[in-house]
Amino acid sequence: MPPLPTKPCLACGRSFAWRKKWERDWENVKYCSNACKRAGAPDDAERALEEAILDLLEHRDRGATICPSEAARVVAPDDWRPLMEPIRRAARRLVAEGRLEILQGGRVVDPDTARGAIRLRRID
Repeated sequence: MPPLPTKPCLACGRSFAWRKKWERDWENVKYCSNACKRAGAPDDAERALEEAILDLLEHRDRGATICPSEAARVVAPDDWRPLMEPIRRAARRLVAEGRLEILQGGRVVDPDTARGAIRLRRID
């Protein structure tokens, strides 16, 4: 049996698989869950987080990593903690675009299943 088709969620960047209930409308399905559907597509604030990640990595040596909190602190130096989940969503979208890798313990991990502390590395 061939694997089910997948695609990245527009809101969180996680990949999700085809389901029978989407059979007639798979081309128009954009979100992995109702929560992501409510959150909607990334807004200017989340795009700013993506740009902060890419800008920080651009100014680092090839192969260097950053902590997601570094990008959150660039965007909101005094109130960065609430940005940690949005920054992870931004990182997952960049992984889906092929621009970034997520690492744990120095190894590339699947962004859909990564839990705990992560590092971000640009793909050259």
